Amino acid sequence: MFSSKHSSCTTILVGKKASYDGSTLIARNEDAGDAVNPKKFVVVEPEDQPRDYHAQLTKFAVKLPDNPLRYTSVPDAVPGKGVWGEAGINAHNVAMSATETITTNSRVMGADPFEPNGLGEEDLLTITLPYIDSAKQGVQRVGELLEKYGTYESNGIIFSDVNEIWYMETAGGHHWVAQRIPDDAYVIAPNQTGIQEIDFDDPDSFMYSKDLRKFARDNHLNLTNHFNFRKIFGSDTQLDRHYNTPRAWYGQRYFDPESVKDKSPMSNDLPFICHANRKITIEDIKFVLSSHYEDTPYDPFAPGADYKTVPYRPIGINRNQQLSILQLRPNMPSAYSAIQWITFASNPFNVLTPFYTNVINTPDCYRDTTETLDSHNAYWANRLISLIAADHYQALMADIEDYQLKEMGYAHERIAQVDKRISEKEAAGSHIVRALGQANARTADHMMKATEDLLTKLVVKASQDVPGSFTREHY
Repeated sequence: MFSSKHSSCTTILVGKKASYDGSTLIARNEDAGDAVNPKKFVVVEPEDQPRDYHAQLTKFAVKLPDNPLRYTSVPDAVPGKGVWGEAGINAHNVAMSATETITTNSRVMGADPFEPNGLGEEDLLTITLPYIDSAKQGVQRVGELLEKYGTYESNGIIFSDVNEIWYMETAGGHHWVAQRIPDDAYVIAPNQTGIQEIDFDDPDSFMYSKDLRKFARDNHLNLTNHFNFRKIFGSDTQLDRHYNTPRAWYGQRYFDPESVKDKSPMSNDLPFICHANRKITIEDIKFVLSSHYEDTPYDPFAPGADYKTVPYRPIGINRNQQLSILQLRPNMPSAYSAIQWITFASNPFNVLTPFYTNVINTPDCYRDTTETLDSHNAYWANRLISLIAADHYQALMADIEDYQLKEMGYAHERIAQVDKRISEKEAAGSHIVRALGQANARTADHMMKATEDLLTKLVVKASQDVPGSFTREHY
């Protein structure tokens, strides 16, 4: 069976009544098995979308519809190893993030084995996002594909539109469930099955494979009188308690400390649906998805800490490859309401850049990522920063935090400026798509200049104190 190389992501979902401005917000780190896995940010036009899709890492193949929508994607930059599109927004302002690799148990795998040549994370965004008009329709399409072709792994798949967020989890090779996230709630999903009690009489809140209840009953999977998807289809292992659960604990602690005051990082009963003690911002999501147990005994960057002995896996880690926060704003015209906030490499050391998605291309410094190092490219510049900063954390983090604060301020200011200018252009009948593309290019130029300046500063500072340093003062 093929095993996903992108296997340790972290997801945050924020309903429209829980967010700071009424947007639906879905976000996910893409973490690879290796520290370096170059990514790029692209737009896929309908004429470039395949009609006969063939996976590159398995024998999965499917004929796709003839009417794809334009969409954004964050695929691998190195060709020949699969698409791994990961996160994007289509021309109808439907967002998708795929996938949050999750866990299952041996009894489920025995009852419904994985399909070695089924669909998986490599494929899901490409074969789904161009063909859906709503978040719920995304669940329906993937559900049909799962039941027909099966999957070779367990995954959580996220869909959103301006009104709803749906989170979908697979179980075994062909079964699945999806839950609509309540508008006033948030979710943190850390590589383990999350959905809990299912109400089979509430089609507005739950969707599932046709035979889900019968499958669980016939195979003696449900050990209780309730239908708790996590307990039936998920896992509760030593790996979960050290690798997965602590991430949910830390995120819930950040959004409402009281909610976990009686819980430990290894608690196996943390809730799936949560409520924060305040409205949630883009900065909040970025902080949690960059976090490494700050202000706890488990921080691998704390003075004197040995990262090799820290008991819990952080969220912000060297294997972060890209982070996309997909924002669908209800208070703006649909022509420019969708924004994909994106950044590359290790999240404790990078900053988000906002891009409008109703465009026909992306800026070259985010689009044309090379297989070999190029410091003028967003992925590689951020990878270099993360490499230097991790080895000189205490000495360099003040500079990085100054950069992050300043450039996030710029990002919000930039959105406000572009919204105003595009609104004026719209009234004058100008071409919004072209104007948004030009605005994205200017935003990217600014962010790359700031990032290259930071990289230069860090190289200069770090070079002053390395093994082999020697000055005349040593005499």
